[in-house]
Amino acid sequence: MPSSAIIGHKKQLLQLAQDLETDNLSHAYLFTGAAHIGKTTVAKWFARQILVADTPLEQAEQAANAIERLIHPDFLMLDQLWMEERMEDWNIIAKSSNIPQQHRAEKKLKTDSISIDDMRLIQGRLYETGDLPHRVCLIHGIERMQGPAVSAFLKILEEPPPGRVFLLTTDAASSILPTIVSRSRVLGFERVGARDIKTILAELEPADVSFITHISRGAPGLAMQLRDDPDLLRDERLLHTHAVAYWEASNLHERLILLKPLLERGNESERLLFHLALALRSNPNAVRSHERALQQLSEALETNAMRGLQVQEFALSA
Repeated sequence: MPSSAIIGHKKQLLQLAQDLETDNLSHAYLFTGAAHIGKTTVAKWFARQILVADTPLEQAEQAANAIERLIHPDFLMLDQLWMEERMEDWNIIAKSSNIPQQHRAEKKLKTDSISIDDMRLIQGRLYETGDLPHRVCLIHGIERMQGPAVSAFLKILEEPPPGRVFLLTTDAASSILPTIVSRSRVLGFERVGARDIKTILAELEPADVSFITHISRGAPGLAMQLRDDPDLLRDERLLHTHAVAYWEASNLHERLILLKPLLERGNESERLLFHLALALRSNPNAVRSHERALQQLSEALETNAMRGLQVQEFALSA
């Protein structure tokens, strides 16, 4: 993928290219910014530039293809994790991770946390000998790493094997330990402009372009998901319609019905919260107390305690 195919982030691409051209690679990069704005896309592009630069010209295309398919021996990637009852499809996992995860299935893990066992497997791969001067490890969502896994990772960062480069991404920079941040070269990623988002929606109907541009909020990854998945686009339209209707509802019963998805933890609940916030910003009758109430609800639902009661109290405050 040429850098010209990446939506936005020209400054970051230029800096990374300069690091490679001047032989000034860091052993660890930390890409921070909102979800779906392109951090992982840029990280994979940078991994290709690093590894292809060490490959003879006639083999460069083959190497790039192997990296994209996650079968290149010098490219490690950890993204989606096996989780009992939530992510058990190995075909889906294999599209974003090439670190073995059978140990997670054997232990019937239920969390999205990167464990010490995951780190041990990465560490073992890092110390294997290879044909290239560099080996790149991309870890998506480094904030998922906790406890002993963090300690093991810090030891690697303190004394990294020669030629190893970590590309780390996070949507929650404030939760990353300062010791990891201080040992990484940090690149912040901003949301891209509406004009850039619309370039990837050119074949859609104007109404769809307007809606996707509005709710993607400068996140090319989300815009492309909605562009390519009609069912997802339909579901997002329905949630947004419910969110708008909630702020216009005149009675408690109607509001409670519209808030029903919030009673269960999951993606639908999280997306409804997002649409409630988005609809509130566009509501000319919105008042500050509504913003505070929605923020309090969002924080309360993170604990998963008494969700029904929290939802009722929110509905009463509208």
